[in-house]
Amino acid sequence: MTGWHMADPPKRPVLFVNPRSGGGKAARARLAERARERGIEVIVAGPDASLARLVDVAVAGGADTLGVAGGDGSLAVVAATAVARGLPFVCVPAGTRNHFALDLGVDRSDLVGSLDAFTDGVERRIDVAEVNGRLFLNNVSLGIYGEAVRQPAYRDAKARTLVETAAQVLGPSAAAADLQLLDDRGWVHSDPTVVLVSNNPYSVEPLRPPGTRPRLDRGELGILVLGAPRFGPGPARAWTAARLEIAAPAPVHAGVDGEAVELIPPLRFAIRAGALRVRISRRHARLP
Repeated sequence: MTGWHMADPPKRPVLFVNPRSGGGKAARARLAERARERGIEVIVAGPDASLARLVDVAVAGGADTLGVAGGDGSLAVVAATAVARGLPFVCVPAGTRNHFALDLGVDRSDLVGSLDAFTDGVERRIDVAEVNGRLFLNNVSLGIYGEAVRQPAYRDAKARTLVETAAQVLGPSAAAADLQLLDDRGWVHSDPTVVLVSNNPYSVEPLRPPGTRPRLDRGELGILVLGAPRFGPGPARAWTAARLEIAAPAPVHAGVDGEAVELIPPLRFAIRAGALRVRISRRHARLP
């Protein structure tokens, strides 16, 4: 992505730390100490604490930049408030897989260096997505990937690429029974094995690693479905759209940015273009 510009240092930056993410990655790096040395207020979320509540209290107290060191689920909680209040957001890759950090351009191997986003950062606007009003940064997954890979229809090259992409990013979910949606060609997909709706599309090009998004500012949902449609060829389809609705007769178990949740149908997805102000280290912005 291009379009980064220099950002003025915040007056009261706050970093929320999930000490359980990544098997204690933040504690091993002494991240809280390194942040405080940079003048960043640190709030460590206890096991019974509501992260959303902690963020609200910090903003009420004057926080003007919100950062989070944790997994993608924690990132989404803090980003939701950043979007609502128009505040800059900093991603510190202290989770296990750190998919959002990868696509944003943060060097995932430079955990402490990512704190420079607060003091020597660059900023740009990127998209977020939502399902039934709940914000997500990466994706919502429905269905069971394990069922898909056992089907002989997924042996051709394009279908394999889509399956590999799904394998890289699927979170916890359950059987997607009785789901129904229309794709961009008007084909009806009933009872798909997997549905993956992402904030901007994942690459399906062979030259790019599966499970990565080239851009986060296209203003489009990425939609990937594994399971032959009622009409039309092919066991796998990928397309983009600004909105999507999925029908179901009962609540749907889903993985939202890696968190297991239950969604009430119909599932209404939408992209919110340019809604989030993100900051990363100036050094990380120069990475290819």
